[in-house]
Order: sequence, then C-alpha cells, then structure tokens
Amino acid sequence: MRHFTLKQLRYFVVAGDLSSVTQAAKQLHVSQPSISAAIQQIEETSGLQLFVRHHAQGLSLTPAGKQLLVRAKQLLRDAEGLERFAVSLGEEIAGELRLVAFPTFAPVFLPQLLRRYADHYPAVSLQCDEMNQADIVQGLGKGDYELAFTYDLQIPESVDFTPLYRFPPYAVVAASHPLGQRDSIRLAELAEFPMVMLDWPLSREYFLSIFSHQGLTPAVAHRAKSMDMIRGLVANGFGFSLFNTPLPALDASDSGRLKALHLEDEAPALSMGIACLRGLRLSPAAEAMHRLACDAETLAPTLAQLAPFLAEPPRRLLDES
Repeated sequence: MRHFTLKQLRYFVVAGDLSSVTQAAKQLHVSQPSISAAIQQIEETSGLQLFVRHHAQGLSLTPAGKQLLVRAKQLLRDAEGLERFAVSLGEEIAGELRLVAFPTFAPVFLPQLLRRYADHYPAVSLQCDEMNQADIVQGLGKGDYELAFTYDLQIPESVDFTPLYRFPPYAVVAASHPLGQRDSIRLAELAEFPMVMLDWPLSREYFLSIFSHQGLTPAVAHRAKSMDMIRGLVANGFGFSLFNTPLPALDASDSGRLKALHLEDEAPALSMGIACLRGLRLSPAAEAMHRLACDAETLAPTLAQLAPFLAEPPRRLLDES
C-alpha cells in the first residue's frame, strides 16, 4: 500500500494556501514538478480530487481538498510539536501557537493573558493576529489558527465556543454632549441623536439590532473601521456610539473626554470567550492557553481595573455553569 509523507502534505498545504503550484515552488524553494508530484501522490493514495486545475489561472481547492487542508495543517502542527517535545524530553510545553482575537477587546485583555502565558510556557512561540468576526471564523475553518478570542456573534456549528464573560452594550458620548451629564439612557432618546457606527461585518448588524428590537432606527451619521477613530469622532461631538467592550480609559487619543451611559432598555449582550474548530485535537500549547484563559484569576486584575469605565459590570459565565 502506498503512503504519502509529511513533506508531501506540506507541499499540498502551501499549494492550497497560495492556489498555485508555481508560487508554492518559489516559497518552498523546490521545483514545480516536486509540488505536482506530491499532490498527485496524495490524490492517488486517498482517491480524492484535491484541486480543480485552471489553465494559466492556478488551482482552486475542491470541497474534499478544503477539508483535507484543515486536517493536514493540524497534522503538521502536531508533528512539529512532537519534534519539539522529543527534543525537550517532555519537560516543557513547546512549539508554535497561533491565535486570533477580536480587535475591540484584544488590546484590553490579551496583553496580560499573553504575558502570563509566556511566563508559564517560555518555550512556546506565540503569534496573535486581530480580525473581525467573519475573518476569525474563516481563519479557524482554514486551520490558520488553533484558538480565537472572540464574541458569540453567529458562531457556526463547525466551531466550539467556550463563553468566559458576558458584556452588556452601553452608549458612549462626549462629556460635552447634551447627554453627557446622564448616567443612563433609553434607546428612544439615543435615536434622536446622530450615531457613529463601528462598520465591521456582523458588528454593525449587532449594534443596529439593538435598536431594531425596540422598533427603532438610529440616525447613522458616521462610520469608521477602527476603535480609535470611533472614540475620536465621539469625543469631538460627532455623535454617540454603542460599545460593549470595556474602555481602557475615558480619554480619547486627542484628549476629548468620554462618558459611558447604561442602557435602560433590554439589549442583547455579547459573550466573550474562546473558540476553536470542532473536532480538531488541540496541541498541548493550545490546551495550556485554554486552561489559563478559563482560570478565574487570570483576567480578574484587568477586569477590576476596567470596572470604573463600564456602564455595568461584566458577568463571568463559567462561574454560573
């Protein structure tokens, strides 16, 4: 019986990621026939067609090819982890851990978590990217990341999600705004003022749904794709915005002051937690990160420091299960 090797799987993964035999050969510094032969060997052994070949336009993965690509990436990570494990004689967790996080809370929570993880597991090489929700789900599905720190925004069945904290939405205005002296507000009152919208896929739909559940439509006057821009626009009086991530401070980057307002209406809260692709075995490095993030003491100091900047405190969901 013929078998395929880890090297052939690596050639297949790179060709799949780049959708090109030519580009894969350049990146791996091997000949194009070597890449083609590796793909052919895997196809003949598995009985699957992994790619659709487009004349002069590269390759595109078949549905079977996409599934195998995810599994192959996991196997290659396992193989690398096994090699590092053998070198260290099993004395420490090692290898590479690729994470992705939602940008609104990544700078608030992740630095402390990554610092604590690095202190516990110094042999692990950490990489953490930031993406919007749609790209996070896609990255997990493609096997680019083992773990994601994100919200429970339209999580597909192919992804396992462990909720950690629930953050209710709240309004943010400039301290000089007509509502700046208030501590709470009804959505109907907010809808009378211009809104500054965080314009990310799924995020904008979530914030708009908070109003639509009350039969309201906000007057979106400005849209932005970064939290710094949102805060700057709000601080300079261009309108209110809705957040649910804790603010690290009530000062915007240009020294404008912000005020957080509790929403008096019922509004759907979002849960922040850890996501991973369902059915894939986590590496020891990823399992260690999962355990550390679920430890109640890990993020407690950060949450305590942020409490003054929240309209209402977050709830730790693991304590309620």
